[in-house]
Amino acid sequence: QERLVESGGGLVQPGGSLRLSCKSSAITFDYMAYAWFRQAPGKEREGVSCITGTDGRTYYADSVKGRFTISRDNDKNTVYLQMNSVIFEDAAVYYCATPGPICDLDVSHYQPESWGQGTQVTVSS
Repeated sequence: QERLVESGGGLVQPGGSLRLSCKSSAITFDYMAYAWFRQAPGKEREGVSCITGTDGRTYYADSVKGRFTISRDNDKNTVYLQMNSVIFEDAAVYYCATPGPICDLDVSHYQPESWGQGTQVTVSS
């Protein structure tokens, strides 16, 4: 089973920035798409962003478009989520997972074992 380790979360002020990291143990990392999801207390887990492995196409939820940027470093088997201009609604535990080679931001298509341990993002003034 692939091991995924999320990191980089912490406390950030509204309007501030934070960069999350997701490191994978998979030898097939370069060929796979990776997605970021988040879950706030009392809310459903929602798709945030995804990047493909074949051509690096990126996808974003409307709620983060223009503020967040997903990227990857295949030499480090790591996916990043740069969060800029954060707002209170961005506060959540952020998770990463791979849907396979094609991007998918529908949480119902992911198995429970897909996720890493998550990293907490707190937004406070």
